[in-house]
Amino acid sequence: MTEKFPTINSTLSPERLGQFIQQKYGLTDKTECSIFRLAMNHLYIVHDGENKYVFRVYTHHWRTQLEIEEELRLLNLLKEADRQVAFPIADKSNKFIQEIEAPEGTRFGVLFSFAKGIKTAKFSSETSFLIGEALAKVHQSTENVELMRISYNAQNLLKTPVVRTKEFYSKNTSEIEFLERLSAFLALKMENIDHQNMRYGAVHLDVWFDNLHIDDEKEVTFFDFDFCGNGYLCFDISYFLFQLLATNLNEEQYQAKADSFIKGYETVTKINEEEKKFLLFACLAIMTYYISVQCDRFEYWTNIFLNEDHLKRMVGNLKRWMAYHKIEVN
Repeated sequence: MTEKFPTINSTLSPERLGQFIQQKYGLTDKTECSIFRLAMNHLYIVHDGENKYVFRVYTHHWRTQLEIEEELRLLNLLKEADRQVAFPIADKSNKFIQEIEAPEGTRFGVLFSFAKGIKTAKFSSETSFLIGEALAKVHQSTENVELMRISYNAQNLLKTPVVRTKEFYSKNTSEIEFLERLSAFLALKMENIDHQNMRYGAVHLDVWFDNLHIDDEKEVTFFDFDFCGNGYLCFDISYFLFQLLATNLNEEQYQAKADSFIKGYETVTKINEEEKKFLLFACLAIMTYYISVQCDRFEYWTNIFLNEDHLKRMVGNLKRWMAYHKIEVN
């Protein structure tokens, strides 16, 4: 008898998934489903005539049901507050989360509204203003909101991730040594924060051009809250600025867009001095964490890029940010 081999990460048939979604959500027989991206999670585009959706299938053992419920609770809170986010859609029985029995075990699926507009890294300073304005409005609604999810701190952003990255890149020394020094430096920065003056609540933690759509240069919609958790609201501001520098090689253009983003944000709510000081360092902690996440999920997504050169590029981006802001680590 031929052995039925176990799997760790299957790809669900888009045709069968389309039928499943049509039945569960009461869509029409015009429903079509196609793969959009197979990465940390698997994303499918769903068309039903003029209507368009995104169906996310979480990889096995990536998020618990409670974590997903909390992500969706945050999105529904933002939707009710009239913030521009891609929101979850309930099925005919008013359920938001589908359980799908894949070869590797139970996987969860959620249908989301499709964010209006387009995704682009080549946006103007005027659009950068709108992104800042939209993010500030999101933060108005998430300040003091507590999720039953990860609370981002020095331990899980810096200390544990550096150990994990060191295990993965066992032969690399110079970049790992740099990350170890940077982690110790940033942990001290985080310990010395004046917590009283730092706005805290639910954060997105992955705000950049890849997770927002711009509609006709007028409206910004955020999506992919997969990494949401509890933390300083300035984490989101700092991370956006870091990615803005990484995607703008012309530093004059970067600065114009960064200034415009901050200006847009502060038309809604002010960033206090303690937060502004920490903006320079918060993104470095987040990126240290994301390097380790890539190592952890190596077996679950396109991993050919995750090599010594990739680590050097990632560390190079950290060093570019630090050089731009004249940050020195002993």
